[in-house]
Amino acid sequence: MGKKVVVVGAGIGGLSAAIRLQHAGYSVEIYEKQSMPGGKMHQIHEQGFTFDVGPTIVMMPSIYQDIFRLCGRNPDDYIPMTRLDPMYEVFFEGSPMRHYAINNTLPDLMKMVESKGPENAKGFLDYLSVIHTRYQVAYQHFITRPFRHRRDMYNPYMLVQAMKLKTFDSADHMMAKFMSDKDLQRMLSFQTLYIGVSPANGPSLYNIIPMIELLYGIWFIKGGMHTMAEQMARLFEEIGGKIHYNADVQSIVTSSGSNQGKSPSTPDTTGKPEVKGIEIDGRLVKSPYVVCNADFPYAMKHLIDNPKVRGKYSPKKIDKMDYSCSCLVFYWGVKGTYDKLSTHNFVISSQYDENLRSIFDGTEIQQPSIYLHIPTQTDASMAPDGMSAFYALVPISELGTARYEWNEQTVELYRNKVMDALTQLLGLERLKEDIVFEKVFTPHDFAHEFNAYRGATFGLQPTLLQSNHWRPQAKAKHCKGLYFTGSSTHPGAGVPIVMQSGKICAEELRRDEKGDTFE
Repeated sequence: MGKKVVVVGAGIGGLSAAIRLQHAGYSVEIYEKQSMPGGKMHQIHEQGFTFDVGPTIVMMPSIYQDIFRLCGRNPDDYIPMTRLDPMYEVFFEGSPMRHYAINNTLPDLMKMVESKGPENAKGFLDYLSVIHTRYQVAYQHFITRPFRHRRDMYNPYMLVQAMKLKTFDSADHMMAKFMSDKDLQRMLSFQTLYIGVSPANGPSLYNIIPMIELLYGIWFIKGGMHTMAEQMARLFEEIGGKIHYNADVQSIVTSSGSNQGKSPSTPDTTGKPEVKGIEIDGRLVKSPYVVCNADFPYAMKHLIDNPKVRGKYSPKKIDKMDYSCSCLVFYWGVKGTYDKLSTHNFVISSQYDENLRSIFDGTEIQQPSIYLHIPTQTDASMAPDGMSAFYALVPISELGTARYEWNEQTVELYRNKVMDALTQLLGLERLKEDIVFEKVFTPHDFAHEFNAYRGATFGLQPTLLQSNHWRPQAKAKHCKGLYFTGSSTHPGAGVPIVMQSGKICAEELRRDEKGDTFE
């Protein structure tokens, strides 16, 4: 086998990098804090119910499948998928409540947008055309490549490509240019919250998210999203990799960056530090390469104590950066089945603008928007017979922004708001009485369980100045042998994009091996 690589964390970015490196001939070991793989792609098994903890929506299925094809496997043997139709349903609060079932067949989509008038229908098609063109530029020139040096971005060719992205507009403002109907605008632009940024502030490029859904569909992996993590871990071990569970890494160990290759009497204050390995339970696990899949801000503050290695990412800098929203999630085991609802359901607040503002200014949300995921609508095995698994998520302020304390009173306050909204849906009038099991994840749980800095579920917010070359990169700039992957690193959050982060990370490590080549 080739040189040893140690990976901190078995999240999707870490698994993606580890599989690629193991497949390329390295000897890779993963050290994971939890008892199972996946990071925030965790899973809860209680009283016969199964709940995914974090991500639930499968977009861009080919990216999920490619990691298995890379190793000569049939993806269907690992992650059998079902295309959802409808993809999701959207409910706008009001009297009466407005309801839309969204699928990705063009005749049905046209029927929906044409019901809003010919100008909205034309605008919808124009939006798809314009944003698809920008997506092709972004994917080819930004999402799939690293930015090691300033010259990787600041050259005439790349500056021309950047101008094609037209990122200075916000997601919701861009959508309003194409469609005057508020429901159409909001049911599309709100999806920037998938990656933790408000459509009012997120760059318009992130309107690629609904475009990808509409053109390529939404899918469901049998057993829930955690199946992806389990099967990536299975694949990694099948090709010779090793995972250590319940292994909480205390630090990433580096040299000081001085006296390297010199006598002690000749200090070298300009020498670059080198990674030495990781510390687990007070012992050093040596390795010439470390891939850190822990959340980048957390790693810089808590796993790395050498200021030279941190570079510009000092604790003070980390605290000043912009963070994505967090999530409050209720996992409910519920009596009965609910054929009037879909696997994915969105309830959009009648106080939409105020709702978004509160998420990002830290004030109490008066009337939240809610995402209701019912995996048992597609896979009945995720609950006992005659019962359903409900996952009710509220986008919420991260801990550094929230102006209130997280305690049982806060959870109860939001539980009541969620219940008031969901019981307006057909068939859920008795939801409160029909709940037989409950577990709750707050921002504190995301911080404690998964080292999500400040409980920010999606990591660093993908604002314009925290994207592409401005975002933390895979290769550590000030330490030899150290690499990063995950949602806070380039290219950003979202499962397919984090998998791409792992690919970039593996390629950057191999690039530093003299004479090595890769696809």
